[in-house]
Amino acid sequence: MIIRFLFWLTGFWFLWKIRFCGKSGSNVKHAIIKNDTRNQINALKISIIIPARNEENTLPRLLNSLSRQTLKPHEVIVANDQSKDGTEQIALKYGARVINLEELPGGWLGKPWACYSGARNSTGDVFLFLDADTFLEEDGLEKILECYIFYKGVVSVQPYHKIKKLYENFSAYFNLILMGSMNTFTPMQLKLKPIGAFGPCLLCGRDSYFKIDGHGSAKGEILEDLEIGKKFLKNGIPVYCFGGKGTINFRMYPHGLKSLINGFARGFTIGARSTSILNLFLVIFWIAGAFYPVTLIIQNSMNLNIVELTAGIVFYIAYSIQILWMIKRIGNFNPAVAIFFPVYMIFFILVFFWSVIINIFRINIKWKGRSINNRKIK
Repeated sequence: MIIRFLFWLTGFWFLWKIRFCGKSGSNVKHAIIKNDTRNQINALKISIIIPARNEENTLPRLLNSLSRQTLKPHEVIVANDQSKDGTEQIALKYGARVINLEELPGGWLGKPWACYSGARNSTGDVFLFLDADTFLEEDGLEKILECYIFYKGVVSVQPYHKIKKLYENFSAYFNLILMGSMNTFTPMQLKLKPIGAFGPCLLCGRDSYFKIDGHGSAKGEILEDLEIGKKFLKNGIPVYCFGGKGTINFRMYPHGLKSLINGFARGFTIGARSTSILNLFLVIFWIAGAFYPVTLIIQNSMNLNIVELTAGIVFYIAYSIQILWMIKRIGNFNPAVAIFFPVYMIFFILVFFWSVIINIFRINIKWKGRSINNRKIK
């Protein structure tokens, strides 16, 4: 019983405290912006670079949010990766600069190539890479820049997950485990380095970016965000990870459950291999411990062992409360994700093993009209 209780406690380790950008709900020490900080922000020429492939349904929301920012960017660049829909027209409508990319060079994947091309064609001194499915709060850009000025390093933000359909709740544990495995939200977050960076929102200086050859250093990586984060750290450039609540949001995989499964299956095992051994084991222990109360309840509801049944119910409630505390900081997930957590965890485990299978057997999956092999491209 004590061991199972310790398994439950591990959940508080890997997602203990999520740092947020900006003035509200943040541990950024300069809560009130001083004049010199404001002057530094205003002096920055910010190039926003958006890799886009068939994003006509998501781009309007992002570009509209950029047009409403309290801080205006120097330029907005949409790197159009051979889209076959209205991506280019929508970008032009909102006043963005469009770079139409040609066929992928050998050894490159689509997103790294789009980001790299956008950076090479930019004129700003600070790059903010945003996925097309993200969108910022009105002061989101300002908050992210505050962190950049204060911390003086690469700022990486995992957006707050805004969901609209019930099936999207199945992404909860993927988001939870992704953030928990980054090594940056533990009680030791100020002493431990992250394992990489978050891909949907990444801010860095121009000099720092080209010092590591930017996305060229991760050109064949499915999880280019982890790799580019490692390259920054290896070259002595600090990386700081934050949660996106109150700053930046996204809606992942709005096109159905199949897109959600393929999206996470692309590289989840690769991400697991990048996780620190300690965090990996803690995540495994925590998930394994979550099924203990379920087993107790099923077994003892049949033989009417009141003591064991009560223990199972108490553990179940404890896990539900803990999970609710976790998910509310990373997305607007339905409380059912916490109440019926075994169902969602089983889904997570099944997709994880599917990711293992396609990684081992190099099974191709379709992603945005391209066939992607779930392995590192040499």
